[in-house]
Amino acid sequence: MKKVSFAEFGGPEVLRLIDAEEPHAGPGQVRIAVRAAGVNPVDWRIREGQILQAHPIDLPSGVGLDASGVVDEVGEGVEGVAVGDHVFGEGASTYAEFAVLSAWARMPEGLTFEEAAGYPSVVETALRLIREIGLRAGQTLLVSGASGGVGSAVLQIARERGITVIGTAGAANQDYLRGLGALATTYGEGWVERVRRLGQVDGALDLAGSGVIRELVELTGDPRKVISIADLDAPQLGVRFSGVAGSVPDALAEAADLISRGRLHIPVEQSYTLAEAAAAHTDSRAGHTRGRRVVIV
Repeated sequence: MKKVSFAEFGGPEVLRLIDAEEPHAGPGQVRIAVRAAGVNPVDWRIREGQILQAHPIDLPSGVGLDASGVVDEVGEGVEGVAVGDHVFGEGASTYAEFAVLSAWARMPEGLTFEEAAGYPSVVETALRLIREIGLRAGQTLLVSGASGGVGSAVLQIARERGITVIGTAGAANQDYLRGLGALATTYGEGWVERVRRLGQVDGALDLAGSGVIRELVELTGDPRKVISIADLDAPQLGVRFSGVAGSVPDALAEAADLISRGRLHIPVEQSYTLAEAAAAHTDSRAGHTRGRRVVIV
């Protein structure tokens, strides 16, 4: 099969499209013929060697955690899914023609493979962050870097739970945030005062790692009310870093339910081929994403 791999840590140029042995489903797993793979910031962070403690890997390594596709192998002990089912989920080395998933759910009716690949990790992360920040209906959550995949999911899930959200993003994404139910404002000079004019902040999430931790602590009044998934130095200021470790049981099932009820939609901003994986990483690292990027297989 074809697979994207890297043999050393570094920039996007270390990615190679290679011929590799097909993986096979072990106990508790399924294998899919991949139709699309989600592009996540964690993918290039791992490739750069940034977060090896959370994601220890052996080189050479494949790339990718999220995928959608058609089940073609069912591992021992797995029930409720059969060969031929269309699923989306989380696994390893998903930028490939075949991948093994350790968590999955049936794709909601009407969802394309391209769209489905954009949901797994971002919805799991969004659900985890909303749980960890601990806000209740009627309180206000500030999301810094709100227009990407995780931000898009946080905004919609928080709205579903009665939480008011203030989102910061670039000027081009203000209407997008408002369309997701957020109070929107731009980042840049004076952004703290613009947020203050929108309301009292009860908790804050840093999704972009753009050096705003001190300001988020100032706005909430307490570092314990701030969580970052993107700034590795956040703990130095007393702020929790909640990167990619941990999981939310049934996150995919909840995502499928929200999608089916029309309460969650994350658009695909751009798609790439396997051979264009380096370009996908370059674009993802540059930020300013609206929704998701995916690799089409």
